[in-house]
Amino acid sequence: MADEKMRLIRMRNGNRARFQRRGVHEKKRLEDVWRKPKGRHNKLRRQIRAKGPLPRPGYGSPAAVRGLHPCGLADILVQNEGMLAGLDPELHAVRIGAGVGMKKKLAIQKMAAEAGLRVLNPPKARAPAEEAEEETPADEVDGDE
Repeated sequence: MADEKMRLIRMRNGNRARFQRRGVHEKKRLEDVWRKPKGRHNKLRRQIRAKGPLPRPGYGSPAAVRGLHPCGLADILVQNEGMLAGLDPELHAVRIGAGVGMKKKLAIQKMAAEAGLRVLNPPKARAPAEEAEEETPADEVDGDE
């Protein structure tokens, strides 16, 4: 089953169409996010092939892997340590919320490691040696003495 799931994930990632907003390559201020074309004479709306694909039902991913992270695990958003309870390391991967502070991020990461869960966005904590150097003031070196 795991081999079949990984095959479907590779198939999903390989056949993904790139839906581009009309004029995104012409105008610097346009963001590269999909917007449905609505103009009367719009060639993308009229589905002229050279203008690119429109989102259609046939572009969907297989139902067995829809919504899964590329590693094959379900992506679970976690805000605190209590949300880690009941998660299975074989099925779930943890993503720590953006609004969580560093102290709680480190606690969540520690609990996830104990439970065997994979953290998709581990916090970038500074090394203790760097913190100690910043706290102690550096001695000023005078060449006149």
